[in-house]
Amino acid sequence: MSAYRSVFRPGLFAGKVVVVTGGGSGIGRCTAHELAALGAHVVLLGRKLDKLQHVASEIVVDGGRCSFHAVDIRDEAAVQDVVQAIVVAQGRIDGLVNNAGGQYITPLEQISAKGWDAVVATNLTGGFLVARECYLQSMQAHGGAIVNMVADIWGSMPGMGHSGAARAGMVSFTETAALEWAKSGVRVNAVAPGYIASSGMDHYPPEAAGMLREMQETVPAGRFGNEAETSAGIVFLLSPAAAFISGTVLRIDGARPQVRQGWGQVAAPAEARERDAVKPFDGFHRYETPKLFRA
Repeated sequence: MSAYRSVFRPGLFAGKVVVVTGGGSGIGRCTAHELAALGAHVVLLGRKLDKLQHVASEIVVDGGRCSFHAVDIRDEAAVQDVVQAIVVAQGRIDGLVNNAGGQYITPLEQISAKGWDAVVATNLTGGFLVARECYLQSMQAHGGAIVNMVADIWGSMPGMGHSGAARAGMVSFTETAALEWAKSGVRVNAVAPGYIASSGMDHYPPEAAGMLREMQETVPAGRFGNEAETSAGIVFLLSPAAAFISGTVLRIDGARPQVRQGWGQVAAPAEARERDAVKPFDGFHRYETPKLFRA
């Protein structure tokens, strides 16, 4: 097995403790691998213990340092307890990747109150709770960096209005926290992935496969992004190179929100996609292509 091919210098996060929520799969798993490869002790949080154990074992096999805790980030008392356990075990928390989230495809008129509340709780309230506790129990005294996960909400999220509302709320939270917590030496930013070929796509129903495959034709870059390209943006925002960046959202979307009707051909032709500036960055040595793209 080869090592993670990060563009960042070895040892960049040596001695740092970084919490990654939703670390058992997809972008969270990839980001955890990259941070561990760069020297961080990564703490994985998620609801499914078996997934966390699997990723932790991967990281250890690859030579990294990792621990994990199963927790429902929507449960305030549970979040308080798990952050306390992390601080007791590791001494402090230097970084947080607020990656946990999820949604399902449904038009607005068919979303129940229960479904709406569940998606908002996962994508907004849970992220707030984890960030607040990391701040109160460690970062307020020691400083730190937080990166929240949002989405391509520019121009709306048809078919996922509950997620769009929650992610827009997380953008506002990011901006507010960046202002309020700056006094403690804490930076707060967000990343907004567009169409990313992540394992999260495996949760969509089979009938959505055709639509998902065609989506890349609406991206000026002419392709889906991958987990490593998203992780690189997260790692940059956590790094010292982003010391003067706070309260912003880094879009990782191949210019998808710029698409306008009447422009003509949107997706870049095949030959353009092979040029060095836009070729896919395949940094994650354990990347798994989503099932719907394997056929």
